[in-house]
Amino acid sequence: MTISIVIPSYNGRELLEANLPSVMDACAYWNYQENNWEVIVVNDGSNDDTIEWLSQNYPNIKVVTNQKNLRFARAVNKGVDEAKGDIIILLNNDVRPEKDFLIPLLKHFADKDLFAVGCLEKNIEAGETVMGGRGLGKFSRGFLVHHRALDQNKPDTLWVTAGSAAFRKTIWDKLGGFDPLFRPAYEEDRDLSYNAIKSGYKIAFEPKSKVEHIHETSNLKSFGKNKITIMSFKNQLLFVWKNISSPQLLFLHTMWLPYHLVMTTIRSRGSFLIGFFQAISQLPEALISRSRSSKLWKITDKQILDSKI
Repeated sequence: MTISIVIPSYNGRELLEANLPSVMDACAYWNYQENNWEVIVVNDGSNDDTIEWLSQNYPNIKVVTNQKNLRFARAVNKGVDEAKGDIIILLNNDVRPEKDFLIPLLKHFADKDLFAVGCLEKNIEAGETVMGGRGLGKFSRGFLVHHRALDQNKPDTLWVTAGSAAFRKTIWDKLGGFDPLFRPAYEEDRDLSYNAIKSGYKIAFEPKSKVEHIHETSNLKSFGKNKITIMSFKNQLLFVWKNISSPQLLFLHTMWLPYHLVMTTIRSRGSFLIGFFQAISQLPEALISRSRSSKLWKITDKQILDSKI
C-alpha cells in the first residue's frame, strides 16, 4: 500500500511549522513496515514565505503551487491529482496527528468497497476541547441537518471530515473529488461522503486514529462571520438541489422554502435570502453536477438517512 498525505495551505507557514513534524513522525512510524508514502503541500496562492520555508526545511516534500487562491475544494483536488498513493490522507494545516494514527485508519481499506475513513478529532476552539469527527444527520424542515454524534466511539458516520480523513483514490477519481459547486467553502466533505454512500460505497469512522485540530482557519479572516453565514446557507441549499432525489423529501424542501425565505431570513438578518439568491445563480451548475453524480446512484435517500440519524 502507498499513501499520499495532501495538506492544503493558504498563508499557513506558521501552522506547517507547528504541525508538519507530527505528520512526518507519523509517516516514519508507519514506514517501519516498509510502506511507501509521500507528503504533498498545496500552496494555495499564499503570499507568505511558505515555499521558501518548505524548500529549506522539508526538501523531500512535494509542493504544488497555485498562483492564485483557488480555495479549499480546487486546492485539494489539485493535490490529489498529483498524488501517487493508493490511499489519500487529507490533513488541514492546523491538524496535528498522533504518531500511530495511520495504522488503525488504513486497516479499513482491506474492504474493497470502502471509500473513506474519518479520524477522531480533538477539536480546540476558543480554549474549549470537544471530541468530534463522527457526524450524523436527519432531514428536517426541508434540509439535511447534520450534527456531531454524542458517541464518538462507533464506526458508522454520515460523512468524514475533510480535515482529517483517508480516501481510496480510485473511488475518489470515479466520484470526481470535491465539487467546486460549493465554493468558496463548506459542505464539500458532506457532499462527497453522501454521494459515495448513495453510489454504493462505504465510509467509516475510526476512533483509534486520533488527531488534534486547532481550528485556526483562514476563512474567518478572509470572509468575516456574516459572509460565512451566507455561504453556509447557500451551500445547504445547493446540497439539497444536487443530492436529494426522494420525491417526498424534495416536496418537503419546497414546502418549507417559503417559511425559510421569511422567518429564517428575519432571524438571520437577511443572510438566508442573500444565500438563496446566490444559490439560484448556481442552480444550472448544480443540475449539471446532479446529472453527473446521479449516474452512479444505487442507494435511496431514505435508506441512507434511516441508518444515519
